[in-house]
Amino acid sequence: MKKRIFLIILDSFGIGAAPDAENFGDEGANTLNSVKESGELRIPEMISLGLGNIDGVTAVEKCVTPAASYGRMQEVSLGKDTTIGHWEIAGIKSVSPLPTYPNGFPEEIIKEFERLTERGTLCNLPYSGTEVIKDYGAEHERTGKLIVYTSADSVFQIAAHEDLVSPEKLYEYCRAARRILTGEHSVGRVIARPFVTEGDSYKRTGNRRDFSLTPPKKTLLDAIKKSGLDVIAVGKINDIFAGEGITDAIPTHSNREGMEAADLLISRDFSGLAFINLVDFDSAYGHRQDRVGYARALSEFDSWLKGFIAKLRHDDALIITADHGCDPGDNSTDHTREYVPLLVYSSDAKPKNLGTLLGFGSVAKIISNALGVDFTPDAYEDTDKDLL
Repeated sequence: MKKRIFLIILDSFGIGAAPDAENFGDEGANTLNSVKESGELRIPEMISLGLGNIDGVTAVEKCVTPAASYGRMQEVSLGKDTTIGHWEIAGIKSVSPLPTYPNGFPEEIIKEFERLTERGTLCNLPYSGTEVIKDYGAEHERTGKLIVYTSADSVFQIAAHEDLVSPEKLYEYCRAARRILTGEHSVGRVIARPFVTEGDSYKRTGNRRDFSLTPPKKTLLDAIKKSGLDVIAVGKINDIFAGEGITDAIPTHSNREGMEAADLLISRDFSGLAFINLVDFDSAYGHRQDRVGYARALSEFDSWLKGFIAKLRHDDALIITADHGCDPGDNSTDHTREYVPLLVYSSDAKPKNLGTLLGFGSVAKIISNALGVDFTPDAYEDTDKDLL
């Protein structure tokens, strides 16, 4: 039994194409390999935990005596996005993909959104978040119309200049969109994308906020909360689960802030789960095809990780995994269907090779066993009730 579990999601850190990657247009994807090819990757701590010992991993060296249990997980849900990946980690198998809009949103959705916000819209196409403000920012400032766009993911994104539309007003518009996007149009997330002028160009700010679809059923988080334990959400976790099953939320805007929050939590007396998302790997580097930035961010995390592990108590456990891939070396800015790593560490647990686990819900089962919480995920492999 454990008192505290720290679950860290390295957002988009895939380690190789899943068996069904071809069905998602991702044959050959490998986020770790692409990052390694940058020549900037320095992750001795994760290697010491056993990252290189995981089945199929060749980009980094093996460790003779790994400090953690190690394995890889294959997603079983029909999707490769943030929402479905995190939901599966928390125990939900999604049998249908969330809707996407490769040609933009239907006219009836846009018209109703414009009616509720009393503002016109621009774009309504799949677009890069940095490119869309470059192409439509000036017209937005001139007309006051909101920039609405999507991507290969199930998202309805709204960009607005903070001098024209305050972040709070933009969040209000997002809530209006969230009310509209139901039924067949139940997108995974409505995302506020505020930006400002910086010199001769536009720059997105840290005031992003996600308004997610409510999980369709109870998750591990609900089970932990119901048992009287804490569920502390760091980063976008609270948004991803629409606040369901959360007892405390710490918003962050970067990997650095996420790691700082984890450092504060490790000195806090709580019982239960600290669920931490480090978003920059995906949003700042994966989607922007930046191998060097991704490698440096992983190296920075690894340097921080060594000190964090040294502070763990005997009744603590650390789990590191990911929600999907986002290969910065492929020909797309989209997420990629990949295996994700699983590293499970506790000072008093004997490390083992977990092999290949079918279902991200394996994490939920490990955590429910370790905390003594009654919960059965939709899809998981019960590695060992005594793993922690």
